[in-house]
This record gives sequence, structure tokens and C-alpha cells, in this order.
Amino acid sequence: MRALYHYDEIGLLVASERTPSGHRRYTERDLRRLYRVRALRGLGLSLEEVADVLADSADDPESLRALLAEQLRRLDEHAERIGVLRRRIGDLLRQAGDPYGPDPERLMTTLEVMSVFETYFTEEQRGRLAERREALGPEGVEAARREWAGLVEEGLRHLADGIPADDPRARDLVRRWDALAGRFHPEGPAGAETAAAARRMWRDNSAEIGGSLPWPAERMAGLVAYLEQARQAG
Repeated sequence: MRALYHYDEIGLLVASERTPSGHRRYTERDLRRLYRVRALRGLGLSLEEVADVLADSADDPESLRALLAEQLRRLDEHAERIGVLRRRIGDLLRQAGDPYGPDPERLMTTLEVMSVFETYFTEEQRGRLAERREALGPEGVEAARREWAGLVEEGLRHLADGIPADDPRARDLVRRWDALAGRFHPEGPAGAETAAAARRMWRDNSAEIGGSLPWPAERMAGLVAYLEQARQAG
């Protein structure tokens, strides 16, 4: 009943008749309009959109088609965001359920890294990166992870041994590092853009990102700076 009163107040469904005592009396035509209101609301349309459809449908049936097409587009976008959230939460739950996985503090750090990731990549770029990761498959991603861990250890040893960033060994390391990262980027100019965004993300947030990794964050920050120096050295 509250919904009926509200519809009446906003002019969406006004009773055509009144009883002698002043109560609303809904006719068969009113009930048909009520069914249409409920049906359109069930499709996720707002009350304002429902009012527009009911006002225009008699003279312009295409207005309903256009509005439903727009609603479908919004639902598709929402479904895509839900899919991303489902995968993200699933990954976090798997980490939390692993007795050797990160503790709650590390999980929060992971969430912070996810937020940083979304800041540096557009939605389109994130979609392309996800496609590349899917193309590599779980085995390919795991192999790349092990290879990358080896490169991190090698780079940290270079830093500990005082190997200059312009040393051939440092330049070879950054070449292999960038080649490995390239597997996760699309080809062509789009890949160059995502690779540049990834380097900016690491450069600006190495401490935060390093907090989610098994190496000390300050050492990872030093390694990122070392690799950038080696990259500039050619």
C-alpha cells in the first residue's frame, strides 16, 4: 500500500475514481498501469524512467526499445564489474585459506596494491592485461612467476655486490626483466602503453607493492630504482 500511495504522490499512478468518503478507487485501467509499472521496475528502471516510458509508449514505442537497450548496456557493465570482484575476492580467499599464505596484514596490503593497479591502468588496459594473462594460462603464469622470482634474486645480488647499473650484467638483467614483463602486455602500441604504465606504477609505489612480496619492501624499492638506471644506461 505504501508503494501505491507513493506512486499517487508522484503522479505515476493516480486513482481514476474516489469513493463518497474520499478513498481511492482503482479501475481496471489503473490496475493495468500498475502491472506495467511493476514490470518495468522489475527490469531495473527507475521511477523516472518508468514514468517516461508510460508517457511515451502510446506515441513512440521506440522510446521503450531505446531505454531497454541502455538498461541492458548498464547491466552488462555491472556484470563485468561483478565478475572482476568475484575473481578478486576468490583470489583473496584462496590466499587466506592457505596456511602458508599471507596473514591479514599482507591481505590488506594486497588490497592496497589492487587499488594502485586500478589507478595506473584504464579499464580498457586492465581488460587487455587480463586477456594476456588468460592466454598464458595458469601454467604459463606460474612459470613466469618463478622466472621473475629468479630475476629479483639476481638483481638483489647485483645490488649487494655493488655492480654498477651501467655494467653489462645489469643491462642484461633489465633486458630479461622487460622481456618477461612483455609476455603480459598486448602487442604493438597498446603494449608499449601498458608497459610504460606498469613501470610508472612500480616507480611511484615500489614500497607499497613490495609490501605484498616476500622480499623486504626497501630492497624492492632499491631494485626498481636500479633497474630504471640500467634501462636508461642502455
